[in-house]
Amino acid sequence: MERVLKDDAVEEKGERARTASFVGGMAISDLVKTTLGPKGMDKILQSTGRGRNVTVTNDGATILKSLHIDNPAAKVLVDISKVQDDEVGDGTTSVVVLAGELLREAENLVNMKIHPMTIIAGYRMALECARNALLHRTMDNKENTDKFRSDLMNIAMTTLSSKILSQDKEYFAELAVDAVLRLKGSTNLEAIQILKKPGGSLRDSFLDEGFILDKKIGIGQPKRIENAKILVANTAMDTDKVKIYGARVRVDSMSKVADIEAAEKQKMREKVQKIIAHGINCFVNRQLIYNFPEELFADAGILTIEHADFEGIERLALVTGGEIASTFDNPESVRLGHCKVIEEIMIGEDRLIHFSGVEMGQACTIVLRGASEHVLDEAERSLHDALCVLSQTVNDTRVLFGGGWPEMVMAKEVDELARKTPGKKSHAIDAFSRALQAIPTIIADNAGLDGAELISQLRAEHHKENCTAGIDVITGAVGDMQKLGIQESFKVKQAILLSATEAAEMILRVDEIITCAPRRREDRMSIANEPGAQGSGKKGTPETEESVIKSSRQAESPCQRSSG
Repeated sequence: MERVLKDDAVEEKGERARTASFVGGMAISDLVKTTLGPKGMDKILQSTGRGRNVTVTNDGATILKSLHIDNPAAKVLVDISKVQDDEVGDGTTSVVVLAGELLREAENLVNMKIHPMTIIAGYRMALECARNALLHRTMDNKENTDKFRSDLMNIAMTTLSSKILSQDKEYFAELAVDAVLRLKGSTNLEAIQILKKPGGSLRDSFLDEGFILDKKIGIGQPKRIENAKILVANTAMDTDKVKIYGARVRVDSMSKVADIEAAEKQKMREKVQKIIAHGINCFVNRQLIYNFPEELFADAGILTIEHADFEGIERLALVTGGEIASTFDNPESVRLGHCKVIEEIMIGEDRLIHFSGVEMGQACTIVLRGASEHVLDEAERSLHDALCVLSQTVNDTRVLFGGGWPEMVMAKEVDELARKTPGKKSHAIDAFSRALQAIPTIIADNAGLDGAELISQLRAEHHKENCTAGIDVITGAVGDMQKLGIQESFKVKQAILLSATEAAEMILRVDEIITCAPRRREDRMSIANEPGAQGSGKKGTPETEESVIKSSRQAESPCQRSSG
């Protein structure tokens, strides 16, 4: 039979393809499984690039993002982890672990000669049943402000309890809730700036209203400005050079050089006058500001800030209500930023610029302090997760208990559905229930507890009416989640459930993997030696090289030859 694919293309069919997909999915799941729960362990990720950067984290999305993966099924799980991180911020490990457990159960069912489509149909029925079970048990306190704030605090502490900030989770939960409630229902986290400053301890971190820019105020400029009008710009404020590549200017005396310098200065002076004409008292630029324009601004009593990083000026423009300008001919078309006070502050040993009373009232800055850059990076990731979950919860105010309680509630309902369902689908529904119970089992195992024993106790507890039992990893026993205040956002749990099931379904449908042939780099010698590639001559012969040199010389213009 004629071969359709190229020689180096690889194709795997049927059982082999399905096994490769299952193995890839389960391997990724097993990789991040140990980071799940309050007692989950961290991973060290070391890059092989220059500097060999080290990252210490237990955030599922960060770990998976850093991996170079060859298995196509494993890439599907990495993608759902990224989407979970972008969508709701938390649950990045849970979603991968649940998808891995669903694949593990599906592998056993396939080995029992149950068709993948039957398994998918069973999983879909179980998914609908589990989702409805959660919907019936949600709590919503949006009408009662105090209770809702308490819910947000509990959710923040539950999210932070599995992170590096777990020792000070009450303190950081307070910071995160205050920052999110300032947004007044918006999910735009751009207004919350997280600034990292090494030194001190994590407990020294604080929330500050307004905006802090990690820059110093220039010499001879005002250190404090009230009722500031701010022009945020991205323009060249170095001496204007002749911007033509390779251009040369020849002069016959030093006085002509002085004339050129004077013309450059005059051009810069005109540009500065145009900027001052906007009626501003603070100028923030993305690029360098040379001494001469800085001197002109200082004489006009204008505070200048140079080399502000792009993310910094974008956020500054957002919170002060201005726009980034690059041309200054029409002052009326430029939107200036406004704030009440600009002043220099000290954090640790560093001087920074503080903008308070900004136009966007909900803007604030969380300053993180810590022992090292690695600790600060992980603290920032942890806090970002908490802020994402809280901002989503402010929009969708339904909450659930945590600590394995939702999984046990769903597993109980799915179990009952399996008993009522005839045919092979009931095996798949039963498998879905076992996959859900695997999450509390892993949480218990990671804490060094007897997972099987605790799950059997939990299952017995959940047959009672209105049970609120879950795993308390601190005491190592079954605890009351309501009393312990362990709560999670409904939106996060729903996203985990839907994403994991859909990813498992997608991998289950695979029955063939085709790996394309790699593109080969064409052999240049063979192309050069082809007839007509370079006239009639062969590449590399002296005659040809000489003729090429001659023709290139003839192509040169007289002025190019003279400059050469």
